[in-house]
Amino acid sequence: MIRSVVEVAVAGLITFWLHRRLVRAPGLTGRRALVANVALVVLGASTAAAFQVGDTLDPSWARPIGFIGFTWAAAVYYLAIGIVLIGLASLVVRLARRLRGESGGGLSRRVLAPATAVVVVVASALTGYGLTEAANPRIVDVDARVAKLPASFDGIRVALVTDVHVGPARGVGFTREVVDRVNATDPDLIVLGGDLTDGTVAKVGADLEPLRDLHAPLGVFAISGNHEYYVDDGGAWLDFWETLGITVLRNQRVELRKGDGVVDLAGVYDATAPAPYEPDYRAALGGRDTSRPLILLAHQPKQAFDAAQYGGAELQLSGHTHDGQLWPNTYIVALQQPVRAGWGDVDGTPVYVTRGTGAWGPPVRVLAPPEITVLTLRQ
Repeated sequence: MIRSVVEVAVAGLITFWLHRRLVRAPGLTGRRALVANVALVVLGASTAAAFQVGDTLDPSWARPIGFIGFTWAAAVYYLAIGIVLIGLASLVVRLARRLRGESGGGLSRRVLAPATAVVVVVASALTGYGLTEAANPRIVDVDARVAKLPASFDGIRVALVTDVHVGPARGVGFTREVVDRVNATDPDLIVLGGDLTDGTVAKVGADLEPLRDLHAPLGVFAISGNHEYYVDDGGAWLDFWETLGITVLRNQRVELRKGDGVVDLAGVYDATAPAPYEPDYRAALGGRDTSRPLILLAHQPKQAFDAAQYGGAELQLSGHTHDGQLWPNTYIVALQQPVRAGWGDVDGTPVYVTRGTGAWGPPVRVLAPPEITVLTLRQ
């Protein structure tokens, strides 16, 4: 209840701020002002409601609200950047006038009106482009050199899928598309790296049903992300995944065998998972045969730092970052994670980070294309 009140309050404040900057500041009046204000209120309300889809609101009927509301959130992000830039330009003009001893404020309405129009057009264009980009996950083929890899595993193909985020804005159709694309790559092993949904098992579980059609000779494995714990018990989600034929690694390690070769596959809970789901690296990595290579599944790249204290891995596979999802968030992510996307070395561990297959919140990606990664293991 408190969370809902906060979300409504924040949406209301943002809507009022946009009214001030997009309607009042450029001097819109009459019918144009009325239409703009009504649109801002309706879209702001839809964004507040979007956060409830998959939780208190059933996606079976409320998903259009989630899609519209979260899409508007992406547009607001770019509107805010544009408005801030206009504000900075106005401040520079004001300071320049004062330095010259002139009177007057910042940018005049003759300048503000067209500048605001440009911001609206650019924000709309970026959001529209991002909707298209987010709807089409691409297949990314990557060669992965793995130390100590047995000859029988050389050339093994591993499909890595993370951050699908079905529920509020995308449903079972998106999951089916992802499953079909993964199976079409004919992988030997499939790993799901967490954040598959946003919502409760009761309301969103059906959107994951196509996952039961994933098939690979060495199996289908999964770990939790951080979003499994946001509005439901994370353990309930992991139990549900297992009903779909997925083997969930809960601070566990299993042996993958092919011919006379063995590779260890380990998985830990997300770094932020609450009790009793905290990551236990000792349980997942301790006491293993170090002559074998170990592949670690950990949702966040930075978990490699903790894993290194227990011997680390020959390869860590992660997601979580979305590569920022909405540029220029890319640069913010780089401040929080040691690897933003692609390859990186974290405390001596080779880490590959996929950009993720879906999108959190806004079904929008700008300069951070969604992907299904297929890694070919090499000696």
